Amino acid sequence: MSEVMTDFQASNEHWLDAHHREIPAGLLTAHRLVIEKGRGAEVWDVEGSRYLDFAGGSGGLNVGHNHPAVVSAITRQLNEFTGDCFRVAASPAYIRLACRLNQLVGDGEAFQTVFFNSGADAMAQAINSARAFTGRHGIITFEGASHGHSLADCRLTSHSPPGQADSAQGASDIRSLPYPDISRGITEADCRAALQHCLRGGDQAGAAILLEPVQGEGGIIPAPASFIQYLQRICRQYGMLLICDELQSGFGRTGEMFAYQQSGIRPDLVISGNSGAGLPIMAVTGRTAVMSAPRPVSPQGGSVLACAAALAVLDVLGKEDLLNRSLMLGERLYQRLVQMREKYACLRYVRGRGLMLAVEIINPETGKRDAALAQAILDAACIEGLLLIRCGITRNVIRFLAPLVTTNAQLEEAFHLFELALARATGRL
Repeated sequence: MSEVMTDFQASNEHWLDAHHREIPAGLLTAHRLVIEKGRGAEVWDVEGSRYLDFAGGSGGLNVGHNHPAVVSAITRQLNEFTGDCFRVAASPAYIRLACRLNQLVGDGEAFQTVFFNSGADAMAQAINSARAFTGRHGIITFEGASHGHSLADCRLTSHSPPGQADSAQGASDIRSLPYPDISRGITEADCRAALQHCLRGGDQAGAAILLEPVQGEGGIIPAPASFIQYLQRICRQYGMLLICDELQSGFGRTGEMFAYQQSGIRPDLVISGNSGAGLPIMAVTGRTAVMSAPRPVSPQGGSVLACAAALAVLDVLGKEDLLNRSLMLGERLYQRLVQMREKYACLRYVRGRGLMLAVEIINPETGKRDAALAQAILDAACIEGLLLIRCGITRNVIRFLAPLVTTNAQLEEAFHLFELALARATGRL
């Protein structure tokens, strides 16, 4: 039996030993650190060492750690009411947040929102809504997509963790099609042809097309605006719904409130969440007729604390002009990464939108994707004081998801630390 921890030694190794002992081995962390506090784009571990956090909660900390306005909103709500199950009674914070999202997505059209505690529940709601509304079951998604890893939704994810793929056998109504990716030689024309072949004149049309406007875990790969527009036309033609998964790309990450807006379309359903405060809250926002088709699958979500935090995040995004700042910081980061590519041959494709960027790491001698070198760069960056994480189907892509409140000085510091990491990992230091 494990011993109850009663001492609090200021040591990463102390806590990591407990991590190994008390937590399943499958729950991994990218860095051998235990974070004790954070502010903005900075965090400190239990030993007091400072790091620039350019992992940003995998895109879920857009206003940074412990933003004063968010902390204040949570504190006010905590002192008033910590919440009850939505089955019992509604809360003003839940309704206000739903109203804000309906306005942001609907822009004058009738939309409704329901909240959840996990992305898996939100995904299930969106799929159930599409199936109930259309009376069909088929879902079209794309290679490289990441839409969750629960037993119900892992078939939607093209790179499910080992041991889960078999659990989804029998889900033959999920079709995964090619996604435009110049790094793998897949053109938009290829993807359109694959979709047309899948539909076969309409008899194979399903309930919905599910798309990440910018694939996150798949490698930070933006879908061309023309392709997203084409998908919406196909959905209208065949009576299908278009679902946009904005769990990583939403709330200003790409320079718009939602990434799909950069394509000039409006989806039928939008999945969003991790609105930038660190508290778990996921949402499905959709056209009223679609949302009214089924009963919500999990009315437990949308705690008043998380709703209060999310409302504060939306206020901060507007007051501090963080959408434009995302574009500005992203452009500076993009240009600097392109410049670094001239010096370091291991850097290949630099891509993304706003402050959702990534660079592919390759073996300079073979030109092949190099996951081991990508990990070595991450480890070296951590030593220098910069936290980054990997993504991509082969895990050779380093992504940059810094908080939108990152200062100019912090961005310059990150450039310096990343170049030191490159030099260390490639043997130049």
